[in-house]
Amino acid sequence: MASIKVGETLPQGTFTYIPYTPELENNLVCGVPSKLSTDEWKGKKVVLFSVPGAFTPTCHAKHLPPYVEKYEEFKAKGVDVVAVLASNDAFVMSGWGRFEGVKDKILTLSDTGAEWAKPLGLSLEFGGVTRVKRFAMILDDLKVTYFEVEPAPGAVTVSGAEAVLEKL
Repeated sequence: MASIKVGETLPQGTFTYIPYTPELENNLVCGVPSKLSTDEWKGKKVVLFSVPGAFTPTCHAKHLPPYVEKYEEFKAKGVDVVAVLASNDAFVMSGWGRFEGVKDKILTLSDTGAEWAKPLGLSLEFGGVTRVKRFAMILDDLKVTYFEVEPAPGAVTVSGAEAVLEKL
């Protein structure tokens, strides 16, 4: 059972990511990994959604693309940050983001080994690898105002862009 509850403060976490720069458009440039603490979201409205893995069928074709397509709708509803989280390393997440065209719109965060997700009950074992479950949440000044975990593998319902937009 997930230990994140609506109305409570998000448990602190630190993720790795590669900040977008125009130089990344040259696919021979990899960027430099940086750390992002959830504390940086204090005072902001954040949409955080999670996928089991970059470049995996449902995540790649059905989950991330609608967030990219509807990014301006999220901004229009007052969202300061949209971020996707997976257990892949920062280089894979950055490459996936570049492939999907997220540029500086969506943060592609790495929770390698599901270190943040696992103690919260938000990890799963798949093919001998610990991954992050598929979920979405809305944070307002670090307070969780929406949180849902997908009920079935491969489903993108409660964590999809449309469902989250309806809750904003």
